[in-house]
Amino acid sequence: MTTLEYNEWWVRRINDNIPELSHENSQSIEEHLRVVPSELEIITQYFERRNVELEKKIEQMEEEKMNLRLDADV
Repeated sequence: MTTLEYNEWWVRRINDNIPELSHENSQSIEEHLRVVPSELEIITQYFERRNVELEKKIEQMEEEKMNLRLDADV
């Protein structure tokens, strides 16, 4: 047998007394469960971006070199 106070508490409880998240700072389940990349993955991504940037720079320099050769021939 339970008391009236206990029954009222039981009805008002949320998730077995785990406080409900405030909705103003709530995240979606996808955001909450998002996997944080490892340090190695972050470094790999950095080097891949840097490699692409340097490849573009090399292409630009090769074009400039060709243009300079054309200018020198004229």
